[in-house]
Amino acid sequence: MEHKTYWALKFLNFDEVLSGEKRKLQLLELEEMRLNAYESSKLYKQKMKAYHNKKLLKKDFQPGQQVFLFNSRLKLFPGKLKSKWSGPFTIKEVKPYGAVELMDPQSNNPERSRVVNGQRLKLYHGGSIQRLTTMLHLQDP
Repeated sequence: MEHKTYWALKFLNFDEVLSGEKRKLQLLELEEMRLNAYESSKLYKQKMKAYHNKKLLKKDFQPGQQVFLFNSRLKLFPGKLKSKWSGPFTIKEVKPYGAVELMDPQSNNPERSRVVNGQRLKLYHGGSIQRLTTMLHLQDP
């Protein structure tokens, strides 16, 4: 049975030189398709990076300004129970590459501060803020 299969394959590929050339052309086409896919992927990544960078806003903060901080952890618990923005906080120091050190003016310890990404901040323009607090008075039964 193997002998018949060998002769059938040899009959189909009768001209070894021609079949070898055909195989080389197929390999070259495959290589060209791979390079085109690589180039296409590279262009896509460049376009997506440019789009993302265009959406980022350049924010210049100065020490002493008041800002709101976006609380991204609330995405895990959807609902309107808490505000997405917390604050206002006072800027203590602006660090390189968009990092900002914040102080909470209502904190008892003025030395306590935290460093956050400047993209999470929004400038506070003033006005009064109503903080919602709930007090429950518990009594012994």
